[in-house]
Amino acid sequence: MSFFDTKIEFLKGVGPQRADLLKTELGIFTFGDLLQHFPFRHEDRTQFYRICDVHEHLPYVQIKGQIVSLDMVGATRKKRLVARFQDGSGVMELVWFKGLQWVSRRLKPGKEYIVFGKPQRFGRNISITHPEIEEFTEESDLTGGLEPVYSSTEKLRNKFLDSRGISRLIKKLLPEAVDKIQESLPNFILQRYGFISRKEAVFYLHQPSDAKVLAKAIARLKFEEIFFIQLQLLSLKLLRVEKFEGQVFDKVPTLTKFYKEHLPFDLTGAQKRVIKEIYNDFKSGKQMNRLLQGDVGSGKTIVAFICMLIAIDNKAQACMMAPTEILADQHYQGLKEYADKLNITIAKLTGSTKKSERKVMHEQLLNGELKIIVGTHALIEDTVDFKNLGLCVIDEQHRFGVAQRAKLWKKQSVAYPHILVMTATPIPRTLAMTLYGDLDVSMIDELPAGRKPIQTTHLFDDKRLRLFGFMRKQIEMGRQVYVVYPLIEESEKLDYKNLMDGYEGISKHFKEYHLSIVHGKMKPTDKDFEMQRFVKRETQIMVATTVIEVGVNVPNASVMVIENAEKFGLSQLHQLRGRVGRGAEQSYCVLMTSNKLSKEAKVRIKTMTDTNNGFEIADVDLKLRGPGDISGTQQSGIVNLKFTDIARDGKIIKEARSLAKEILESDPHLEQDENRLLKLQLSKMNAAPTNWSRIS
Repeated sequence: MSFFDTKIEFLKGVGPQRADLLKTELGIFTFGDLLQHFPFRHEDRTQFYRICDVHEHLPYVQIKGQIVSLDMVGATRKKRLVARFQDGSGVMELVWFKGLQWVSRRLKPGKEYIVFGKPQRFGRNISITHPEIEEFTEESDLTGGLEPVYSSTEKLRNKFLDSRGISRLIKKLLPEAVDKIQESLPNFILQRYGFISRKEAVFYLHQPSDAKVLAKAIARLKFEEIFFIQLQLLSLKLLRVEKFEGQVFDKVPTLTKFYKEHLPFDLTGAQKRVIKEIYNDFKSGKQMNRLLQGDVGSGKTIVAFICMLIAIDNKAQACMMAPTEILADQHYQGLKEYADKLNITIAKLTGSTKKSERKVMHEQLLNGELKIIVGTHALIEDTVDFKNLGLCVIDEQHRFGVAQRAKLWKKQSVAYPHILVMTATPIPRTLAMTLYGDLDVSMIDELPAGRKPIQTTHLFDDKRLRLFGFMRKQIEMGRQVYVVYPLIEESEKLDYKNLMDGYEGISKHFKEYHLSIVHGKMKPTDKDFEMQRFVKRETQIMVATTVIEVGVNVPNASVMVIENAEKFGLSQLHQLRGRVGRGAEQSYCVLMTSNKLSKEAKVRIKTMTDTNNGFEIADVDLKLRGPGDISGTQQSGIVNLKFTDIARDGKIIKEARSLAKEILESDPHLEQDENRLLKLQLSKMNAAPTNWSRIS
């Protein structure tokens, strides 16, 4: 067993009780885990402020002074301890709401202390709540510098393992651990980028002497983190291309017939380019893993159908998996129209398919009669199998767990099926490189001819009459309108109230028109009934919560009104806007907000009114929210990046990727002497829990 695998209870000052808390609260089981519990920021303890210079806009301040007096103020639950603190330039208050007895026993008026905390203003007075405070000694002058701040929890703080407590444990461990830290990057990489060694980087991250040294440590560890992810993804891709043969699809008679006789419109240049890329994969003899990105309405479904035709022309079957029944049905209806013209058998399998129908489908899939099957998760059940599954199309893939997708590989097939993953959630380039580094990426970046860009405007709530006038005009022209209310997760009652208030207000204003209403509390059958009324134009206005975000295609709906637009995330606003603009008519999106907008909300609203480009929107979204929420990153294995900020570190990601590519091109299996360390590191990463990335 290595030093780093030593159980955490054996570190002096930990013991069984604290060890149990470190395990459950922070996942720290061993010396190695503690060493990798890195600080999330560093505080500058080199500077002392004078009280007269302190104001509420400073992030944190350190002050040296005396406690003049200590008083308990207030009664029962509002009780607090207030200390008056002075340094010769002025006086401020230090306030505690918790641990009052313990703090008051420690502090002595007349003594000198060092205080550290976030200044706040109450009326004319500046105060610090729950400051860090320690008695000033001769040694205090020497201990300044950059102080690491570690994440902790309430339970740990109760056992004196706040940031400072954890820092003390790490200080005990570091001297012995540092010399045992092994280098993970070969010399030629260290020299090329001027990186410090791994052991120095870890040491300086925990105990930096100054800001320059800290920057060097972060640069080294950040590059290493992202470089090994890229190396792993690219080597898996290489391995897949070498190892996994794919069925060769090179015959296209049905496709030619479809192009000549049945294609109702010209494909865009982007669609043609993507089909060509996929066809080259089909002919290569290697199994395809491709991500197809394209905004709502860019024509991904027809591309998927064309790819299915190529599979069918080469004696294979195709399946298409969607995350919801509504979406599966929409795809099925869309594809059936084309399949029927070509006499190609197609069926739909979802959770609500009757048992008797399933039996027939299963038989037809096994004997090869059924060529295309569209469905939900029901497709990956063990009972569903094929004669020869050649192509799997997965729509909105981030809704599926990776293990679920893996099941598609287990279906009967001459070789592993080709996989085409489609998403309408535009993924910024840096994120795509990190999430889907082992997938080839295709983009449909133009809208079909005749589609007009959606016009987006922003109105404050006091302009509601203007909005109603605009809605009326559109309805008189024969169009339909969506009005969407946000789902605020904390309060179903509040959501429902907002929706019902809105519904009543609209009903009063549009007495002569019919309204549909759809919300999460309704039964699925009732929702479908209301949706269908809207599709059939029996109702002119659809009032809904965000359940319509992915759903029916209504070309006649030309107006999307989003109420409380400030409460939506950017990608959600963009998805909702994509529900209109599906016909040839000019479509509109109106963002309604209150007058009070946060800085972030203003950026989101401005981005929406400035651009329709999903990729630009995704970039802004990434900067605002970080990668955690975008496209289901949780399943990607990179959500626990310790150093890299995908939104800001695009340059580093590109550099790390091109280095990984360069190394693998000259030494695909990392057998050269100089790459020995890289091979060792990769084998450690690959030995971690099942790696699904070759499937996704």
